[in-house]
Amino acid sequence: MSVERPSGTPKSSKAPRVPPRWFIRLAWSVHRGIYRILGRRAGLWRPGRKGWGTLQLTTTGRRTGRERSVIIGYFEDGPNLVALAMNGWGAAEPAWWLNLQAQPDAVVDLVDGRRPVRAHAAAGEERQRLWARWLTVDANLDAFAALRPAETAVVVLAPRPDAAADAAADAAATG
Repeated sequence: MSVERPSGTPKSSKAPRVPPRWFIRLAWSVHRGIYRILGRRAGLWRPGRKGWGTLQLTTTGRRTGRERSVIIGYFEDGPNLVALAMNGWGAAEPAWWLNLQAQPDAVVDLVDGRRPVRAHAAAGEERQRLWARWLTVDANLDAFAALRPAETAVVVLAPRPDAAADAAADAAATG
């Protein structure tokens, strides 16, 4: 998909191999199970110098209004966390991204704690810059993205501006 490729990025001639859908779902289910049993010690990790980390994202269900949690990959961009809204590179948008579009306020659990965030889709120059940064993590990103019928959203999870005020109010009420 040419819309994904930043200028100057070489095109791969070999189509990427995506595992079957059942395998992807099983792998993430096992990962969530490990997280539930062992907690942050085994289920989440910080991004490495050229790699990605994992976080648990808790959104509000767009139809049910109930909390929904998922573990996703991310990297840090200053105070922001950046993820790709891909569903195992399947055609459908991931439910967590649809939930964030309806209600952008969410909470992430990281290795070092919990953080309230507000999500938005990167656009324009910001999207190009962040997509190029994802390319340093996965050189096959353009080929995988080309498997999807629509552009893959680059999701920015920014610290929620009202979170500091909420934390101060909570501390004053309990203290």
